Amino acid sequence: MSSTAADVVGLLTVRGETLAVAESLTGGLVAAELTEVPGASKAFRGSVTAYATELKRDVLGVDPALLAARGAVDAQVAAQMAAGVRRALGADWGVATTGVAGPEPQDGQPVGTVFVAVDGPHGADRGSAYGGKVEALRLNGDRAEIRMESVRSVLALLLKGLASEQTGNEPAQDTERNGGF
Repeated sequence: MSSTAADVVGLLTVRGETLAVAESLTGGLVAAELTEVPGASKAFRGSVTAYATELKRDVLGVDPALLAARGAVDAQVAAQMAAGVRRALGADWGVATTGVAGPEPQDGQPVGTVFVAVDGPHGADRGSAYGGKVEALRLNGDRAEIRMESVRSVLALLLKGLASEQTGNEPAQDTERNGGF
């Protein structure tokens, strides 16, 4: 269990808020990391592992025209996955991972291209500085390393979002990361 996962679960629990997860390349690793935290059931609603592109469309509500034009490895797809899982599972927060862990490129994107997204309960349309964020990552390493760094990155992005909601400050955005924390 990571300290970031414990911090996320702790903050959500104290605030009485919930989280849902949409995963593609991480295949359930984000949900597994969160559910290792004792008491996670107070905040974690569930997850959708939408590995197949049609599940992103049919279950998470990702725009079919966007998927057709850009493929599944895209910043807007990640944002729509996070918003879609939040709606589908009735959570306050939604997070998503999509990308290419390898061994082959996908949708014209090289191995190591990853997008992680957070969709919060107070989007710009509701008067808050923090609604949704997407982070583009260019990761090195083998398949396992790329997947685990994606887990760490989406949890860190969520923690930033939770902290900014608490303080009302917009966090600085780190748009590209190479390697581990």
